[in-house]
Parts: sequence; C-alpha cells; structure tokens
Amino acid sequence: MKALLVIDMQKTLFAAGNRHDTYGVISRINKILQKARSERLPIFFIRHNSDGDGLRIDSEGWQILDELDFQDNDTIIEKTNCDSFCETNLAEELIKINVDELIITGCCTDFCIDTTVRKAASMGYKVQVAADAHTTSNKPYLDAATIIKHHNFVWSEMYVPQLIKVELTEKIIESL
Repeated sequence: MKALLVIDMQKTLFAAGNRHDTYGVISRINKILQKARSERLPIFFIRHNSDGDGLRIDSEGWQILDELDFQDNDTIIEKTNCDSFCETNLAEELIKINVDELIITGCCTDFCIDTTVRKAASMGYKVQVAADAHTTSNKPYLDAATIIKHHNFVWSEMYVPQLIKVELTEKIIESL
C-alpha cells in the first residue's frame, strides 16, 4: 500500500518568503493530496518541533500552512531532527497499515526531504519523490533551483534496496 508524506510544510519555514516556487509547490502538493484522498491512501503530515527557531509546539509558526489541504483525519507525526523516522513513531504507523510505498513531498529538499528519502529507501520502502513538489531556499553555495535539480538527480541514481522514482506531480497522480 502507498502512503503520502508531506514534510515540514509549516508557517515559520515559509514566513520569510524565500522558498523556491512556494505557491507552485503548495499547489502541486494539494493536487497529490486530492488524488490520494480520492484513492483512500493514508496521508501523513510530518511536523518539525524545535524550541529555538519558531517551531515550538503549539506556536503559530509550528502550524501547517493554511494553504495546504490538511484535514483532521490526516495523521501527524512530530519530529525533532531531519529524519522523519528517527525517534518518531512513523515506521510503526506505516507497519500497522501495511505501507510499503511512500510518496514524499515537502520542505526542505537538502535537509528533511533528503534525509527521509534516503532513510526510507534504505529501510526497503519503494519511494516516489514528487520532483516538483519539494522546495528549499537559496544557500551561499547554490541557488534553490540547482539544489532541487541536484537532489532529484542523486535520488534517481542511488543504489538502495528499492530504486527511488523521481517523477513530476502529474505522473505521480496518473500512477495512483
């Protein structure tokens, strides 16, 4: 069974307005959410918690973006580091409902998305990354578009137990 992960799409992480293609990414995640709901796939919102950077539990910045189609029956997983599996109950929740395939979207490409993609693949999950539904910001060494392009390439070329598929949102929607 497939499940959708929406990682760190939280108000503080987008407050500065510096995420690459913010509204396009939000729109594409919402399209995947809509299709996942119509196919009755489990949906997991992964939310980062941290006291020092505007992500304190129950703070305004910690909340999921208002523009996202989050619903009360979606599962929330709380995390405190880049790996959505580390020190969380994500693996246990996926096992309970026999999930063996993950569709991964969200923020930030070069941190939490990358770490979760690699961990999921090394754990044996079939992983699909929505190539155009994850984002980051410019860094001193590379612009955000290049970082995203680089990670999409690396993931698609990695040697892991299950090859990682990196596909555009429209292709992922067609495959559901």
